[in-house]
Amino acid sequence: MTARKGYIKKSGKHLCATPSVKFQFIDEHRYLFPIVRMCHVLEVSENGYSNWRKRGKCQRKREDERLAERIEDAYHSHRGHYGSPRIHADLKEDGISCGRKRVARIMREKELSARKKKRKVRTTDSDHALPIAPNLLQRDFAASAPNKKWMSDITSIETREGWLYLAGVIDAFLRKIVGWSMGEHHDAELAKAALHLALSRRQPEADLIHHSDRGSEYASLAYQALLCQHHIQINMSKKGDYYDNAMIESFCGTLKEECDAPFPSLSRYEAKIAIFEYIEVYYNRKRRHSALGYLSPVTFEKQEEAKKLTLDK
Repeated sequence: MTARKGYIKKSGKHLCATPSVKFQFIDEHRYLFPIVRMCHVLEVSENGYSNWRKRGKCQRKREDERLAERIEDAYHSHRGHYGSPRIHADLKEDGISCGRKRVARIMREKELSARKKKRKVRTTDSDHALPIAPNLLQRDFAASAPNKKWMSDITSIETREGWLYLAGVIDAFLRKIVGWSMGEHHDAELAKAALHLALSRRQPEADLIHHSDRGSEYASLAYQALLCQHHIQINMSKKGDYYDNAMIESFCGTLKEECDAPFPSLSRYEAKIAIFEYIEVYYNRKRRHSALGYLSPVTFEKQEEAKKLTLDK
């Protein structure tokens, strides 16, 4: 034990170390040496070490309780749809330093988990004789900048007055809904209204590719004419292939899952208000997207604009 005693004296620096430093050393080496022996060599009491450990546990517990409150606030502010990665990003942005695994542990203890998405029911009508554009993208939705690739789709939402249809246009680079429209009818005019809004907001250049499914709304002559008018390249997915239009389809599913409005009990007008709030206030501006480094589309776009200004100087 002489060699061990010398090691403990040297490593513990017991002649000048404070009691807390000695207790820390004992705690770190408790599986290598007997605690009683280390306390004797370092000239501290066993009771002192035991009380130090209890105080440390209590402090950690108090920190966990405070962190749990912030986690619960973030979880409920995002309607119960955030898991530990997005919650951790929220805390980090607020200046709270903690590990992602710690966040995950506390969420498990509090039984907080992201709600599971429901499977989407397909409503696309591709049984028509309208012209079909080729699938040039082949599921390559990576974009180098905004307004390079847009994806469009229409989804149905049940209300107490009947179906409400939402047409959306998403930018592949920003993961941002740049155009949308709602109405009672599932037709080309609804799709055109969403595209018109996107065009007026973004004013894209001629190298934009527009992707959609083969639905009659997007294959209609009126819709195709609008795309051609703005020199937009047309791209369509394969028949019945969900993954070819997964980005915008995923948004539609996310909206239905995360927008906590009780749609079947709402009027169409009330549903429109809830959807507007979700898209313009929450999804584009607040909801963190994993593909954007857990930033919201608007925050990500501002960062990209700032980078571009810096490079241009």
